Amino acid sequence: EVELVESGGGAVQSGDPLILSCSVSGFLIDHADTAWFRQAPGAECELVSAIASEGNTYYADSVKGRSAISQDKDANTVTLLIHRVKPEDTAVYYCATALPLDEIIGAKALACGRRSDVGYWGAGTSVTVTS
Repeated sequence: EVELVESGGGAVQSGDPLILSCSVSGFLIDHADTAWFRQAPGAECELVSAIASEGNTYYADSVKGRSAISQDKDANTVTLLIHRVKPEDTAVYYCATALPLDEIIGAKALACGRRSDVGYWGAGTSVTVTS
């Protein structure tokens, strides 16, 4: 059974760093692309960042320049770091793997947690940025 477990959510002070980890079991992340999505209250699902199996990375404009995604293939974990969080970073963050990254970048209606062409989703972790 494949399981993705996100950690690192909770309350974060505006301006502080946010570190989210996605621990994957039952599936090797070096076989696929892995991404972080988020959905803020009342907003559409957003692709935040992604890392391809070969290491290429993608960042949404909303976090570009203040975030970094990395993967530890030995630990089978993908980590997202967002520096200097803002109130608009408040959202539920989802990790996903085995996804068609080229099709998802720029796509609409991503459906966090439910998009059918994404192989595996985590349950999500809630992040609230306090000012």
